Amino acid sequence: MTKYTLFSIGLALTSFGFLSACHQGKTTETRQKEILPENIVELREDQAKLANIETGAIELRSLSGTIKVSGIITVPPQNQATVCMPMGGFVKSTFLLPGDAVRKGQTLAILENPEFVDVQQNYLEAKNRLEFAEAEFRRHNELFKDDVYSQKNLEQVTADYKTLKAQVKALEQKLALIGIPTSDLNEDNISSSVPVGSPVSGYLKTVNVNTGKYVAPSDIMFEIVSREKILLELTLFEKDADKVTAGQKIHFFINNEAEQHEAVIYQTGKSINNDRTFTVYASALGSCKNVLPGMYVNAIIETSDKKVNALPSDAIVSFDDKQYIFVFNRNKEEEGKPFTEFRMIEVKKGISDAEYTEVILPDGFDIKTAQVVIKGAYNLLSAKKNAGEMAC
Repeated sequence: MTKYTLFSIGLALTSFGFLSACHQGKTTETRQKEILPENIVELREDQAKLANIETGAIELRSLSGTIKVSGIITVPPQNQATVCMPMGGFVKSTFLLPGDAVRKGQTLAILENPEFVDVQQNYLEAKNRLEFAEAEFRRHNELFKDDVYSQKNLEQVTADYKTLKAQVKALEQKLALIGIPTSDLNEDNISSSVPVGSPVSGYLKTVNVNTGKYVAPSDIMFEIVSREKILLELTLFEKDADKVTAGQKIHFFINNEAEQHEAVIYQTGKSINNDRTFTVYASALGSCKNVLPGMYVNAIIETSDKKVNALPSDAIVSFDDKQYIFVFNRNKEEEGKPFTEFRMIEVKKGISDAEYTEVILPDGFDIKTAQVVIKGAYNLLSAKKNAGEMAC
């Protein structure tokens, strides 16, 4: 209802009261005027109809309180990757730009390094020596069983065999670390260049290489982010620490868009930061096409879902910094005309959800029998404020 409409109804109610009072003054000058208590508002039948008064009961409803917070979009550690090269090298080629989509195992760049050749050579030489040492180990074992070979010589052959076996395994791991598979490696396909593969599928966040650049083992070549699992990193004040817990729902928005996305809290901070805030993490639900890691978000957390005494929000009015409701008091007649009295009762407001608000009632309030004004409460308040102007 607009302010203009409320003003019109209030003015009409005032005019009704004024005319009524003047008429009564002219026809029954000797009748004493009734003095109403401060918390009572009365309306004639025609005034009540004009004010659109409607009563109802206080309901027991499930309401969800909310907290407005802000934060950023992020991803879990397993969905982002930093790509480095353990042995370094010169970039032979790369064709990617930030924002490009990559899949797990895809070649991001090709590096060259003479040390790659040395590692492959050492591996193949050690592997060949191991094959000979293994044959010697088996032969000397058979000779030792036939008392042809001494135990000392057998121990020496065994030690050589195990040393070469360890060396081959170590070189295999080193080759795997730099991305050279040993299954097909032989003397004919030794290469000075190796491909750098993507460890995850996602999008390139940064590209720090170009053709011809030398990359040290500690240099970050690429950063990759996967959007398969989007997280919200939200910042809350410590006063709200007892209002949030895992499993609560969140509605969030990005870039001031009207489209609403949903998430669920999966972890809350276990300590308070120096600025008296703490962090809450939530998992985004469904597909969020326009959501990218690093984006700023506004979010609304549903803090509770409990049944409380509730009324339509318009049934609760503010007067002198206090909250009130109107309750039907009684019907009466004055000079043959019907009047209705409404009692003004102070209450306190709780959580609000949609068009309903929790109402905290005073002690002794009878919820079962009370007929609360659920429509037209502002018109009654207007009549209350104008009561002093209704005399001739």
